[in-house]
This record gives sequence, structure tokens and C-alpha cells, in this order.
Amino acid sequence: MLKIMTIFGTRPEAIKMAPIIKQIEADPDISSIVVVTGQHRKMLQQVLDIFDIRPDHDLKIMGKNQTLAEITSRVILGLDPILKDEQPDLVLVHGDTTTTMAASLSAFYQRIPVGHVEAGLRTWDKYSPYPEEMNRMLTDDVADLYFAPTQLSKNNLLQEHHPESRIFITGNTAIDAMRYTIHADYHHDVLTQIPDGHRFILLTMHRRENQGQPMRDTFEAIKEVVETTPKLDVVYPVHLSPRVQEIAHDVFDGIAGIHLVPPLDVADFHGLAAQSYFIMTDSGGVQEEAPSLNKPVLVLRDSTERPEGVTAGTLKVVGTSTQAVKDAMLELLNDPVEYRTMATATNPYGDGHAAERIISICKGDSLLRHP
Repeated sequence: MLKIMTIFGTRPEAIKMAPIIKQIEADPDISSIVVVTGQHRKMLQQVLDIFDIRPDHDLKIMGKNQTLAEITSRVILGLDPILKDEQPDLVLVHGDTTTTMAASLSAFYQRIPVGHVEAGLRTWDKYSPYPEEMNRMLTDDVADLYFAPTQLSKNNLLQEHHPESRIFITGNTAIDAMRYTIHADYHHDVLTQIPDGHRFILLTMHRRENQGQPMRDTFEAIKEVVETTPKLDVVYPVHLSPRVQEIAHDVFDGIAGIHLVPPLDVADFHGLAAQSYFIMTDSGGVQEEAPSLNKPVLVLRDSTERPEGVTAGTLKVVGTSTQAVKDAMLELLNDPVEYRTMATATNPYGDGHAAERIISICKGDSLLRHP
């Protein structure tokens, strides 16, 4: 029996790994081992509960104001005895978190093959996003199997001289996850606070490189647009980071039409996203999910590792300057042609069957039988 270990530690990773874990659990030829690091403990648990995933090992590494060095070292030290004891045929990691980079390195130290889900995303700037760009590049240097979501991701890997025979275009498992979470009768209490006839924008913003003045400038733009645009609301699930909390409350408290809510579980987020007018985000995963919901996305970053969405027309990279954010918001709010063009763009990130492809590839790979 093939033994596959999945390792993840944050909410976004859990969402995208959940369809793979469910696919493994349904396969009688595969033994599943689930390891969580707890890099984001509370937000991670929400996803585990929704998808009914029970970890076999939990490193519980989260600490107050933890540094990247602390996360990296705790993951490596915590995984070492688990990998030695379990001896999986394959370790699957996802994306670009510090957990992903450290877990792939731990598996390498044990000479255990690594499969990288969502491999090949690049901005070609190691400090944007930080530290994610370097995390995914290092993970791809360690990996043995590359599950690229798009042709462009595969091209990036080929440009770095990774072997083409080990690269597989699968689509993105974020789309798979939405099959479990979207419900036509969804309701959230915050919707009762939005008057009938109002449009609402769903906002997420939390990345390290945006914390500080970029975030404050963005929030000031959003506040001004809400205050000057009739029948417009914003729903903002505020990240638990103390720096994000401080800026959000400083700028938004007391502003009618801006609703600050606690972090949402994945079902709530997808439910609200489906009912929003458009989405503003610095998240990577949201850029992939929104096209399936026919929602335009304004990307609150200076670059994106998901240019396929920009090319397709569903994403627009607007940065974080106050004027640029205001201009982009007002264009979508006031130009129905631009809105319709973005809302009806084709989703370049897959058909909802990426997990099936990934597991099928793993089962047929000779490397896993003779590591």
C-alpha cells in the first residue's frame, strides 16, 4: 500500500490540501498520514472541522509574535522524528508557506520524495511576496514531483531546468475545494447589516509586505470611496495579526458601511464571495477562486505570481497607493462594461478535478516505489 503524508500549517494550505486528503481517504490503495504544524492554529482548525480532517500528528508550533526563523526551525525539528517513524513513500506539500519550505527540506534530509502541489508560481522577485516567493523556489529545488496548476507554471519550472518528465499540469485544487463549500442558500449575519439594494465589496488584506503604510494607504482609499459612493458597503474579515488589527480599526472604526468581522472559515468566505459585487485582496488563493464565482478581483499588490488571471481579464493588479486603489474601485463601480468584461472572463485555474489527477499521478509513479 502506498503511504502518502500530507503536511500543512496554515488556513490557505489546508483549504487546498483538503480535496487531496479526501481523495486519498477514498482510495483503498493508499494509506493517508496527515501532519499539521499549526503555523496558524485557530484559522487552521476552522478548515479541519469543515472538511472533517483529523490530523495524525500536530506539531503545535504557533507562538506569540513568532519569527520566520522560529517557524522554520520548529517545523524541521518537529518533523524529524515523525518522518523517521512513519517513513512515507511520498510527502505532499502545498504552495509557498514557511511550513511548506521547511517540510520539504525535512523530507529531503530523510531522502523521502517530495511532491509540490501548486508548483511553479513565480514573480521573479525574491522579496515580493515575502517570504513566499523564496519559499516556493526553494521547495521546487527540493521537490521530485511538480503539480503545476497551469501551463505558465510549467513553463516557469522548465525555465529553471526542472525535468519536464516530473512536471504535470493538474489545475488548482482551490477550485476542487469550492465543490464542498458553495451552497445556494448561504447566509451570514453580516448580510443583515447591509441594506437592500446596496452592493458590497469583499476585502481581504494581510500580507507581511503590505503591513504598515501600504495597508494604511489602501484602507484610506477604501474609506473615501465608501463615504462618497451611495449604496456601497465593504465587508472585511480582519486577519488575527496584531499589526493588521491595529491599522484596520484605526482607519475603519466608526465608518458607516464598513463591516469588520472576525476571520471567516472557508465556507463563510466562499459564501460571502459568491454574493459580493467584487473582491479586493492581497491573497493568492482568492485570485484563483473568484473567477469560478464570476467576480472581478482587484489585487492589492505590486505584482502577482498568478498572471494567468491578469491575462484572462479576471484580475487587475492595482498596488496599494491611495489614488490607484480609488481609481480601480470607481472604475468597477461605475463602468458596467469593464465590470462585465472582468466578471465573465474564463477561469484559467482548472475544472475542479485537480486532486483526482494528482493522486492518479502519484499512484503511477515508479519513483515512489523505489525512492
